[in-house]
Amino acid sequence: MRILLALPPDTHRLEIYRVAGIRAPPLGLAYLASALMREGHEVAIIDSPTLELSLREFLDKVREFKPDVVGISVSTPLAPKAYETAKRIKEQFPDLIIVGGGPHATYMYEEALSNGIDIVVRFEGEVTTVELVKTLERFGKDPEALRKVKGIAFVDRDGKIVVTEDRGFVENLDSIPFPAWHLLPMDRYTVLGKSIRVAHVIASRGCPYGCIFCLTSYYWGRRIRYRSPQNVAEEIQILVEKYGAKHIVFSDDNFAFSRRFVYELMDELQKRGIDVPFSCGARVDSLDKKFLEFLVRKGCTALYIGVESGSQETLDRIGKRITLDQCRRVVEWTRELNLFTMASFVIGFPWETVDDVRKTIEFAVKLDPSYAQFTVATPYPGTPLFDYAVKNDLIVDWNWEHYTTVRPVMKGHYLDTKAIGRLLKEAYRRFYLRYKFLRRELASGRLRQLLPKIVRTALEGLIDLIRSRV
Repeated sequence: MRILLALPPDTHRLEIYRVAGIRAPPLGLAYLASALMREGHEVAIIDSPTLELSLREFLDKVREFKPDVVGISVSTPLAPKAYETAKRIKEQFPDLIIVGGGPHATYMYEEALSNGIDIVVRFEGEVTTVELVKTLERFGKDPEALRKVKGIAFVDRDGKIVVTEDRGFVENLDSIPFPAWHLLPMDRYTVLGKSIRVAHVIASRGCPYGCIFCLTSYYWGRRIRYRSPQNVAEEIQILVEKYGAKHIVFSDDNFAFSRRFVYELMDELQKRGIDVPFSCGARVDSLDKKFLEFLVRKGCTALYIGVESGSQETLDRIGKRITLDQCRRVVEWTRELNLFTMASFVIGFPWETVDDVRKTIEFAVKLDPSYAQFTVATPYPGTPLFDYAVKNDLIVDWNWEHYTTVRPVMKGHYLDTKAIGRLLKEAYRRFYLRYKFLRRELASGRLRQLLPKIVRTALEGLIDLIRSRV
């Protein structure tokens, strides 16, 4: 069959892309494409946000490719555009089968099926999508045939939603072929608007911790499944030699969870003569100074850690299972090793007061990582935070496009969304408009890249101050 996989069009102007300034490859679609191509199907990928496609331009590409099936990625902030796209495809190409997948469609399958999507692939998609396409090729949308496909949802002839048996997770991740990089616009991916030769690699799936605001544990499973070091090293070798990658970003939520895996991967890369810098994410409770020294020695240039809060009570309530002291020690070690460190913080959990949020801001300033990322607690469907917010009637904005973690959509028991928004600006202002930070950035040569964002933050803070006194 001819299968078109896509991120929905008219999304490049959305907050999630406009604010971050990042264009990253859609690895989920690239993995699906390679799994389908291995079965002999002809596949194309349209990365609409990166190509900055309008709906009209997207429909022209659909017409040009003439697919039998269109698969649309449905993440929460892209959901409205995905549904609009599905409806327009139905209007112009009524015989096309439209499949939706991704975290939002998985949990909000009823919504998806009532908005132009014919079939929803739930949870991990490679095996399910291959089986689904095989069924569609032989039987079309016959409900009785579709009932035998695990891991999907669809509407039968009587208009009833059918949810088939869940499919287990892929145990051997090496069985999934490498992403179909050749179907992506590899020269268009950017950070802060600049083209870079960075390649993203996912070495594992799943997380055992179950933080209430994070989808990873619930969508990918409560157990970390690793690819083999040899498999990951082979992919990196291809990215370096064929695509000219100069830096590897390990996109795993907790790349360093298994030290044995990391040691073996670094040995494998060394055997292959691959010496390329990398960045990764890690939990602070999985790090010590000796291990950090090893990572730096092997080429780690940047580390992403989830601190989340300056309140131990909040850390305990969100299920983070770390301590403030662990955060302090790790950041101190990274400073000693001159390792660039990005620490994330989340404000606006339902039980937080102004004092609680300012405690997090103060902790971030005292911690003083290289950079800090502040976001607002966002109740994504599928997370315990979403269930809590619905139960307590805390969600005030149901426009999924606003679920970007930079716009408050949920009030708290003590804070409304306007207060949370002001505190988010205060957090960025307090951290980035410090003499110590600006001096450090000036010395590093990074200040020129950050200056526009810093000026914007300062102006927003001044405007808020004027408004509060009028």
